[in-house]
Amino acid sequence: MAMKIRLARGGSKKRPFYRIVAADSRMPRDGRFIEKLGTYNPLLPKDSEERVKMDIDRIKHWLGEGAQPTDRISRMLEAAGVLEKKTRNNPNKGKPGEKAEARVQEKADKAAAAAEAAAAPKEEPVAEEAPAEEKAAE
Repeated sequence: MAMKIRLARGGSKKRPFYRIVAADSRMPRDGRFIEKLGTYNPLLPKDSEERVKMDIDRIKHWLGEGAQPTDRISRMLEAAGVLEKKTRNNPNKGKPGEKAEARVQEKADKAAAAAEAAAAPKEEPVAEEAPAEEKAAE
């Protein structure tokens, strides 16, 4: 029997509320579970004490029995300090697409051209003022 520690959704439409449960992996998400291990309320602010409540002793017991936490639960356990942090591989999700990169490159080229154009006129008036001063000296 493959055990999982996972979220079971409760609450009404558009108002999610989750129970953290130990369940057989073959059971439905909101179906039969063996033990309720805590609650998770995503509607509360992230710094709220009530957002995630877990019975750490029972979770450790189930982990010892071989239960596998889901990704979301493992992140909660890492935040609580029960599990060590895993290195996650996300190589391509954060990279922008080709068109977005092309737009960024175009903006950079325009900005560089504008910076050069802004820098060039500043030098020219200095050169024009010098002969005017010489004429005034004559």
